[in-house]
Amino acid sequence: MPEPIELYKPQSEIQNFRKKAFKAWALGFAAVLFWTFLILLAPLAENFGWTAFSDAIYKFFSFLCHQQPERSLHIFEHHFAVCSRCFGVYFGLVFGFIIYPFIRKIEEIEPFPRIWLFLSLVPIGIDWSLGTFGIWENTHLSRFLTGLILGAACAVFIIPALVELAWFSAIKRKRLSN
Repeated sequence: MPEPIELYKPQSEIQNFRKKAFKAWALGFAAVLFWTFLILLAPLAENFGWTAFSDAIYKFFSFLCHQQPERSLHIFEHHFAVCSRCFGVYFGLVFGFIIYPFIRKIEEIEPFPRIWLFLSLVPIGIDWSLGTFGIWENTHLSRFLTGLILGAACAVFIIPALVELAWFSAIKRKRLSN
């Protein structure tokens, strides 16, 4: 059955929206990639003796993470700017941004069912709980992997929101110019 005329969108408008969606995805990807790069840059800067620079990065991330060296991954015997669990979350965001175009169209703004976001909290919650209650000692790998699951799940919820924001801002600009 044909679509009603009210639902018709000109092809140029669809192409324009795809470009805006890709731009929103690319900006989001660049942001999470830069964020993750900063986490890795701190120990590298420390290793090369750029302590003022590395101290600033460590200080910034200290507001977000406990940064306990025994719970952090290391490069050149210097710990990352965040613990292994937080690094897993941030790296999961990068991973989620990378895989998103392979599992879904970037211009799709309908989010996945929220249950998937809540389910992604289960592994990290179990890992944390078992360690806190002394049932088992979680490891860098378990912290990283459970964080990765949560981060990737967050990415697939963040991307449609970014695209929708880009779409609504374009509509608002169009209305203001008319």
